[in-house]
Amino acid sequence: MTEDRQLLMLTHLSQLLDFVSGIGGFVVPLILWILKKEEVLGMDFHGKAILNFRISMFLYVLICIPFVIFFGLGFIGLIVLGIFYLIFPIINAVKASNGEMIHYPFSIQFIK
Repeated sequence: MTEDRQLLMLTHLSQLLDFVSGIGGFVVPLILWILKKEEVLGMDFHGKAILNFRISMFLYVLICIPFVIFFGLGFIGLIVLGIFYLIFPIINAVKASNGEMIHYPFSIQFIK
């Protein structure tokens, strides 16, 4: 296994592809994790953390939708989730490039 902090950083930043393509922010980290988890030191941990974050955020968006339709309060939730989608991949990319421990708050551990 090799240590490749740059690839770990790019894996976190690839989540931002959602703002460009809609689904690339899930597909690209998934592919990188599947292909490199045996080769790059830490990729298995980082990949699982990213996928758990992505799945959790998707579920939170689904929960907000009925609140938008019925109460209008879901807009606040969607704005907060949008900020999470933008900020936490960047924070964790910086941490990964520095060799620090990453953490995605509010992530449900689907993949262990």
